[in-house]
Amino acid sequence: MELDGRVVVVTGGTRGVGAGIARSFLQAGAEVVVCARRPPDGPVSADGREASFTALDLRDTGAVRDFFDAVGDRYGRLDCLVNNAGGTPYRLLGEGGAERHARVVELNLLAPLTASLAAHPWLRRTGGSVVMIGSVSGARPSPGTAAYGAAKAGLESLARSMAVEWAPEVRVNSLVLGMVRTELAHLHYGDEAGIEAVGATVPLGRLAEPAEVGDAAVFLASDRARYVSGAALLVHGGGERPAFLDAATVNKGS
Repeated sequence: MELDGRVVVVTGGTRGVGAGIARSFLQAGAEVVVCARRPPDGPVSADGREASFTALDLRDTGAVRDFFDAVGDRYGRLDCLVNNAGGTPYRLLGEGGAERHARVVELNLLAPLTASLAAHPWLRRTGGSVVMIGSVSGARPSPGTAAYGAAKAGLESLARSMAVEWAPEVRVNSLVLGMVRTELAHLHYGDEAGIEAVGATVPLGRLAEPAEVGDAAVFLASDRARYVSGAALLVHGGGERPAFLDAATVNKGS
């Protein structure tokens, strides 16, 4: 899965999952550009190599077009866009006005669309690919993050349509993530004991590491996935054990 000479953009690649993805691409030999509204606390690096950083608000369509043109002009090519930027605060639907929830949809669905459209002319030249970073929240109820779940469901649908419209020049795939252990995991799951308890609900017994997400993204961007397009790869450790199995009073054998 060597990507020597390839150029990759990772949105939101300055911390957490995004930084893990960027490091995996660096380890695979790619030139990596990360963008976010704020710079990272320190360089995003791996194996003695660093990703370059550009400050960018993905909600600014003109700035996004200028950014991808600048990347293309600087490196002469673009081989992969990883639409990772996203996220949401915990907010029940009745606790915020429609405009607050709309901003979540804007970040998690419209921003990846904006970036993909701006990157498309460059990706066509190289036969490149787009990797959407989705979530299991898009396929199950997501109380407290309903707008986020709806946006992620839309993102996966968008990726499937893009894969058809942009074939055969550009491949488009999704990674559907479960829970990932990042530097912000405590905000979602509590202290170390809480994180371990949450991890125990996953069939593989733990949360994913950002590097494991990065390895999956590298695979989808590589020639080993050259016939994979319109796919959604589950990176969720086996998913979630159905709650009714623990509530039932039968079939409790080991």
